Amino acid sequence: MAEIIKNYIDGTWVSSKTEDTFDIHNPATDQLIGKTPLGLASDVDAAVSSAKKAFNSWRKTPVIERVQPLFKLKGLLDLHKEEIATLIVKEHGKTYKEALGDILRGIQMVEVATGMPRLMMGESLTDIAAGIDCTSTRRPMGVFAGITPFNFPAMVPFWFWPFAVASGNTYILKPSERVPLTQVKIFELIAQAGFPKGVINMVHGGKEVVNALCDHPEIEGLNFVGSTPIAKHVFTRGSACGKRVQALGGAKNFMVVLPDAVIDQSVRAMVDSCYGCAGERCLAGSVLVSVGDAYGKVKEQVLKEVQKVRVGDGLRPETTLGPVISKSARDRISADINTAISEGAELLVDGRGIKVEGNENGYFLGPTVLDKVKPGTLMAEKEIFGPVIGLMQVDTMDDAIELLNGSEYANTTSLFTTNGGAARKFLDEVAPSMVGINLGVPAPMAFFSFGGSKASFFGDIKVHGGSAVEFFTEKHTSMVRWYEEGIEAAVCPIWKED
Repeated sequence: MAEIIKNYIDGTWVSSKTEDTFDIHNPATDQLIGKTPLGLASDVDAAVSSAKKAFNSWRKTPVIERVQPLFKLKGLLDLHKEEIATLIVKEHGKTYKEALGDILRGIQMVEVATGMPRLMMGESLTDIAAGIDCTSTRRPMGVFAGITPFNFPAMVPFWFWPFAVASGNTYILKPSERVPLTQVKIFELIAQAGFPKGVINMVHGGKEVVNALCDHPEIEGLNFVGSTPIAKHVFTRGSACGKRVQALGGAKNFMVVLPDAVIDQSVRAMVDSCYGCAGERCLAGSVLVSVGDAYGKVKEQVLKEVQKVRVGDGLRPETTLGPVISKSARDRISADINTAISEGAELLVDGRGIKVEGNENGYFLGPTVLDKVKPGTLMAEKEIFGPVIGLMQVDTMDDAIELLNGSEYANTTSLFTTNGGAARKFLDEVAPSMVGINLGVPAPMAFFSFGGSKASFFGDIKVHGGSAVEFFTEKHTSMVRWYEEGIEAAVCPIWKED
């Protein structure tokens, strides 16, 4: 019988009082590998109580001491990264190489957060007026909480909590109920790293836990990553309760190819972007927009690259495309392909109905290519979140920019070209706030900020990098005047000259 996983509250593994659970399946085999408790508001209350109590002393702990458990955790993560990557494959389905990248990017976040003594520094200036000095410092705020998605079980939680706790706050994580086992392992390492009880907690659950986190009066802020409808819900509900909220939503990422691009290398990067992690990532390419006569070359090369894709269990070394997360996801993506065809798209490669020998029950969907995608259709507007490529052709780069800027999403986009002037124009005029030039996945590193715009992001401050310090701290400014009169009387007598 599959085990029901536990919450981690006040430094202890505890069972939720709920009787409702969510089944965790290995997407490559359909095997039941665990059960997630669909927790209660009372679980959130217990975690908040622990985090609130811990904050009182943690905030006063010198920052150089606060980062010491992160240094230890970084070493533990390095030692266990292969084990964690294997666990990611089993509960998510991505390939082992992709899973290893998932945890390595998470470790990078921890590394950057250990620099909090420098990141959190304030500002000062003497004599802002005669005899008056001004100092601005950053202070922790209290309890924060994060609600994270299924597609990067290791990395995304690390976008948030290391920066939160290093800057003096305490934290509650709610990982996706679909992929909690990765975080259970990571929290076992957190328990060894030396954080005081209550500084970092984990509560499992679904809608009730999400709403309880949004509503709780003693939670100062929320981090969220997921679909746009839920991102908007979390932002609206959390903000209405007076919280700081940063909510990252969906995406529809257009990749533009100019005739002067290096076609073979460009297409290879684009295909990897579209099919990597089975297309289940917010930075995945979706529609390849060829300008002018680049179209024929791109189409031909895409079909060549697709032939190299190997579908299978992510633990097999030859696999380059694993299963999608669930049966329902596979059915939804298949239905979207049907809709795209009914709207006039031409099916060049059909990944529906693929069977993997030895994994006949897995949630596999092969690489799919749709040609002649038209603006205004589902394939041009909806986030498919699966291994599906759409091909479009436009006359000019201006047409391509107008097309992608017309999307309700603005997470990322890429341009493939050898023309510096065209690249500069593209960078200046496109709406998405993360842009790549000759890059398939323009994901900022941990020391830069991350986040889209429009319906891809709800909030004012982006995530990780320097933005993390802005989000997790409040700036306090003091202005000080000391009068010189009477200074002699204040000086210790032994300092006076005879």
